[in-house]
Amino acid sequence: MPRTAARFTQADIARTVRAVAQARVRAVVEVALDGTIRVLIGEKLVESDAEPQVPVEEAEDVVL
Repeated sequence: MPRTAARFTQADIARTVRAVAQARVRAVVEVALDGTIRVLIGEKLVESDAEPQVPVEEAEDVVL
């Protein structure tokens, strides 16, 4: 039996999250069972509300 086609992909979610971050708004991303991705936009972020960018420390090993 073949697998059914994906209703949404990880790339779809990643594009949505990047778009919300680029728009600099508070938002909730909902994914329905039928694959519909809905973005509920809240208020616009100002510089003081934005989370500070913290550099990621380089690690020797990554265990998943």
